[in-house]
Amino acid sequence: MPSISFANQIFAAIERSRTIEQLLQEPLSWMLANSHWSTIWVMSPSKGAWKKVLAIGKPVTQGPDQAFLAECLDSRKHQSSNTWNLYCLGVGVDLILCVTNPVVASNTPDSQDSFREQLGLLGQAVELWNRQHRKTRDVVRLSQILEVAANWHSHQDLDRLLQDIAQAATRLLRSDRASIFLWDKQSRELVGHPALGMEGKPLRIADDKGIAGAVLKSQQSRRWDRSDPTDEVDRKVDSSSGYRTDSLLAVPLVDLKGKPMGVFEVINHVDGKFDQQDEDELIELARHASAALANTQTMQRLIQTRDRLTQDALQQVQLVGSSEEMINLKSTIARVGETDLAVLLLGENGTGKEVVSRQIHYQSKRRFEPFIAVNCAAITETLLESELFGHEKGAFTDAQETRLGKFELASGGTLFLDEIGDMSMAGQAKLLRVLEEKVVVRVGGSAAIPVNVRVIAATNQNLVDLVRLKKFREDLYFRLTVVTMTLPPLRQRGEDVLQLADFFLSMFCNKIGRSKPVLSGSAKRRLVQHDWPGNVRELRNIIERIAYLTSTEQIDDSQIDFVRSPRSDSSPGSEGVDLSKPLAEATDDFQTRYIELQIKACNKNMTLAAERMGMQRSNLYRKMKQLGMNHQDQDANGNS
Repeated sequence: MPSISFANQIFAAIERSRTIEQLLQEPLSWMLANSHWSTIWVMSPSKGAWKKVLAIGKPVTQGPDQAFLAECLDSRKHQSSNTWNLYCLGVGVDLILCVTNPVVASNTPDSQDSFREQLGLLGQAVELWNRQHRKTRDVVRLSQILEVAANWHSHQDLDRLLQDIAQAATRLLRSDRASIFLWDKQSRELVGHPALGMEGKPLRIADDKGIAGAVLKSQQSRRWDRSDPTDEVDRKVDSSSGYRTDSLLAVPLVDLKGKPMGVFEVINHVDGKFDQQDEDELIELARHASAALANTQTMQRLIQTRDRLTQDALQQVQLVGSSEEMINLKSTIARVGETDLAVLLLGENGTGKEVVSRQIHYQSKRRFEPFIAVNCAAITETLLESELFGHEKGAFTDAQETRLGKFELASGGTLFLDEIGDMSMAGQAKLLRVLEEKVVVRVGGSAAIPVNVRVIAATNQNLVDLVRLKKFREDLYFRLTVVTMTLPPLRQRGEDVLQLADFFLSMFCNKIGRSKPVLSGSAKRRLVQHDWPGNVRELRNIIERIAYLTSTEQIDDSQIDFVRSPRSDSSPGSEGVDLSKPLAEATDDFQTRYIELQIKACNKNMTLAAERMGMQRSNLYRKMKQLGMNHQDQDANGNS
């Protein structure tokens, strides 16, 4: 019956014990009370030495010899000396039961069988408790791994992600340090991005050296500690850091396609060496780490590409000029760009209102979001609502599919409304509602769609006069004029004309691959003296024509072909204007002549001519038809 009592105590201890010491305390106390022993110790190997897990009975000053303990553990057989008898507790348990004095009161077969039975029950209890403990530990560790891994995928900073992964591994696997070695295949190196505890630059080692190199090559996990007869650790790292590696666990890092990314390594377990469970946990951790690393690396590449494209876009819309007017304008843009205020741009046609609006956008926090430009004058009133706010499929006859409006397309970014003064009163009312409520409803729909848009409006008209004449809503005017910026005409910018000419000449010559010609003194004077009715757009077109159609290394004044002559070369009434005609007819004559000269300058290429005039080719044909011009013979490329 004693064995039954002992077994009951063991099973009760398994249920309530949280540590191995608690598990062994009561059964061993029972064994001590029912034997002639004076002392019981339980010893466990730790970091190349032995530690006392539990001690019951009379104090003893001298414990078992360490070599004696090691021999018992290695052989898994009973060892005895003058003072101690040693027994290994279970096949898969690294615990040695050490007892003093005779093992049993008598050396009868029954007593020996009883002791062996108790020892076997005790070993089974330890193995069962370890299995349960490992399962509990697995659940806790897996939960911890999933918890920390969930945060990794939100990282955009690779260095911060690597540091977080290493810290998590150090904590979860109870190690001293951790390193993530990323494989630099081109230089054949493993780069430790962080090596916790090591200061300075990332650690670089050859990709075929040490345990990390072996893991990268074999794609198999490796465990090592000082009990291993072969020292595979790269001691150059220890020497350079003043650190001593006593145990190490390394697992491969692979991407989603199974290709090697590097090696995940933890160093110096608090208990002396890493076990199979540690290895399983690091493999699981590495799986999540690899996915997070791949995600963050992709994100960083996208961010770098985005930043580069944004910078390139900003370079394409430079504000060239050093006149006082332009210096003030640039200063205002820098201040306004950092805000989210609505802006109204005023100025003549061709002064660069869209360029300024893009400058404001690219200097704002919205720079990485869309910039959408809309020419309000080019949209008929019947299509305005659909163009700005979108429509649902079947909303009207031609609505064959759902279409997003400009507000939705620009959401998060900037919407540039050019020629806002030409918008109908009905369109103004709908625009005001969206600006105030910050929601749009597509044509044919009922859902209110939130939009977050910064609006920049522009016009060459006097909105104050339009408000007075009841042609522009006063409430919309005040909504748009939080900040008003007036762009100076080119004729008031002095030497900016030459800076712009040089900028455009460089741009077009680079585009077509020709060396940039030099403007002669007479050419510069002719450019400065011109009154620039078309402003920067006119100058751009003239310089583009020079870049494409001239072949000399120096440009003189005779090669500069204005649509209008410089004021210094003309007198009132001498520019081919018939003052006897009404304004409408004179305007038609000027537009006809202007279009003819542009088409001629482009060798009858209607697409290029339309582009130089700042319009679509279809709009150019429509305008020519209105003016009674025959365009069928104009296009040298046969386009219609």
